[in-house]
Formats: sequence, structure tokens, C-alpha cells
Amino acid sequence: MGAEGDELSTLTDKFTAANPGVKVNVTSIPWSSAHDKFVSAAAANVLPDVAQVGTTWVAEFATQIDPTPSNIDAGKFVEGAQKTTVVDGTSLGVPWYVETRVVYYNKAVAKKAGITTEPTTWDEFMAMVKAMKEKGGAKYGISLQPGGDGSWQTVLPMMWSGGGKINADDGSSWTFDDPKNADGLKFYQDFFTQDLANKAPVGDTLVADFASGKVPMFISGPWMMSGVEKDGKMDKDAYGVFVMPKKESGASFIGGSNLAVFKETKNRDAAWKLVDYLTQAETQVDWFTTVGALPSVKTALEDPKVSGDPKFAVFAEQLKTAYAPPSVGTWEQIAKQFDSTVERVTKRSRPGEFAEGPPGAGHLHRYGVSMTTTSAPASAVRKPASTRSGRPPSGTPRRPVRACCPPPRSSSCSWFSRPGRSSNRCTCRSPT
Repeated sequence: MGAEGDELSTLTDKFTAANPGVKVNVTSIPWSSAHDKFVSAAAANVLPDVAQVGTTWVAEFATQIDPTPSNIDAGKFVEGAQKTTVVDGTSLGVPWYVETRVVYYNKAVAKKAGITTEPTTWDEFMAMVKAMKEKGGAKYGISLQPGGDGSWQTVLPMMWSGGGKINADDGSSWTFDDPKNADGLKFYQDFFTQDLANKAPVGDTLVADFASGKVPMFISGPWMMSGVEKDGKMDKDAYGVFVMPKKESGASFIGGSNLAVFKETKNRDAAWKLVDYLTQAETQVDWFTTVGALPSVKTALEDPKVSGDPKFAVFAEQLKTAYAPPSVGTWEQIAKQFDSTVERVTKRSRPGEFAEGPPGAGHLHRYGVSMTTTSAPASAVRKPASTRSGRPPSGTPRRPVRACCPPPRSSSCSWFSRPGRSSNRCTCRSPT
């Protein structure tokens, strides 16, 4: 996907040179349209032999992905990354590269603000952000996404850091309405209600604002190092990175991409041979030096070309407490609702100004939060991507409700509350 696809020939050319009977045609597509292209290709039954697949898409396309063969050692991969390939106990594909998020900060502004040590706790982190604005002269202490596409990737780790969970250990139910989740979201909201983060950023000025000291902190992945140094023209020593602060733990999101072979391929052996080649430690290090993508193979992460960079070492350390959301076929729809919920929360204009929900709305609704969830994430109805109907209907506000359908059916329920009208709406579906 994206720039990675443009560079992939540096690896595939070596593979075809070693395997003269195999030809590899690489098609690069933007990340912004990749998911929809997969859905269309599945509907038309024209999926490729091998594809780069987003870690949260695996369950959605589970019926079309070939199970990982036994000759590929699952134990060589970073544990959190390997888990993103598993759906209902079966590994579908392999991790290709990994990424996680840490905190970036402008050292010059930190020095002016009197910051001498990197924070490790929520309280220390909040104090640093405040100091960057109040003493360091920044307009905003930190750049955080005020909702919108992908904001869950920053908010969810704060829920995890506070000890929260979004699904039960046995995968039988969603647990968004946990008080610890509410605390994590409240912590995120505080940056906006205290005017430490911009509620309405305009344009993509992240790097420029960071380099100038206007907004001297942000949370992102390893790819931003190149942007900061090349586009921001910052010296490598002019900025620092540190692992996510903790309340109960210092959790972060584990992302990256997996490699999958599709069941309809007519070149199964060659396809898996390519996947095996791309996940050899030597190849992984080559890919890191080419595009800066962190290896998914543990021995490659330990290679001096990777671990020798102090900043990349911080990312490697963060991977030890980095997690992914549950592997369910409906995650894209859930994430969309999550993102819109975050936006409503961050737009509250004053501390304590939260939406009022219906009686018993629960801990999340205390903070203006409402989510639509399904009753059983681990066993969610998983139709092929080509046959699903798309996004869930909108309704505001929403809150989770208990399952209203008898087993073995699953239920999708929402509380709709509008002036003069509120109702409980459920749709029951038999397993497929």
C-alpha cells in the first residue's frame, strides 16, 4: 500500500532472481482506498494471489484468506503482531511489519519549559504538556486528533493504560461501558477541555508546527521520524521520543500490516514461498533500511541496524506493551462509531460539560460517550466481505445494551434518544 508498494520491487526483484520460474507483478494502491478495493475485488472474485492486509481487516476477509501453512514458524514473530492474524483459533497470513505509537517532543521547547526528565505516568505527562504551553511558549502543548478517522488508535491505548478492556476475556461480549474505559477517555478529553490540544485543526501542519515549537508534542509511529527530519528540517538530536505514559500500564496500539494468500489463488505454492521470503530476518532488515518499517520478526528487531538507533529502540520497547483490537469482521464499523464518539467528546467546550443520556446510561455516558456494539465480538456474524451491507445506521446518542436475542443468535442493539422519543432497537441474526 502507498509508498511501501512503490518500493516493494527492491525485494521482489531479489526473490524472482532466486526463483527464475516465478514472476511477481506489484500493484500499489493508496491506503485511503485500499479497504474498498478489497471489498470490490472480493465481490468480483478477482482477489490477488498475495496481498498486504491491514491488521484490523483479517477477520473481515477471513472466509477468503488461506490458513497459514505449518512450515512457517509463528513463534518467530512479535507476539502482539502474530495475534492479529488469528481468527477463531486459526492463523490467516503472517505479520509483515509492525508499528506502534510513542510520544514525540521538541527538546528546545522542553528545555524552555523546564522539563528535565521524560514522563512515565499520566500525571507527569499532563504536567509536561501544560508546561510546554505555559512555560515553553507553545500555542498548544500537544497535537491530538479531535475525533475523525483513526482517532480510536490513540484513544483506545489510553483506555488500556488505565486498566480498561473493550471486550470480555472469553470474547463473549463488549465491555466499552467499563469505568476504567471512561477514565481513559476522560483523560484524553482533558487535553481539549483545558485548551492544551486544538479542537479544530486546519490542514496538515503537524510537522511544521512541531518543528517551530508551536505545537511541540504529538503521538505517532516510526514513519514520522523521516517526516520530522526531512520535511521539518530538524536535526535528529533536536527531538526525542518516549514510551506511552501509564496509569496501570503504558499501553499503545500495535499496527502495521500482514501478508495474506487468498484461497482462490492458482499459484498457492509460489505465493507462500514469496511470503516466507518476505518474513526472513535478512529480508526484514533490508525492508527496514529501505522504508523504515519495523520488522515483525523478533531476531530482525534485534539486528544492530534496527536496535542500534536509540529512537527505534524506544519503539521496540513499546512493542512489549502494544495491543490490537479484537479480530472481528465488524471492526471497521465499530471503529467508525468509536471515531465519531471521540469527536463528540473532544468538542465539549468546558470541563464537566458532558451529554446527558437516558437513565442507567452508564459510566461512558457520564463523559458524553455513546457506542453501538454487537453482543458477541469473538463470535460475531462474519459474512464474506462481498455480501455485507455496509455501515450501521446512524443515531445519536447511542449506548450499549445487553443482548436481546436468545442464543445462538447474535444481536446488534442501539439506544436511540431524540427529543420526545427514545427506543431500543435490536436486530437478531442467526449464525452463518
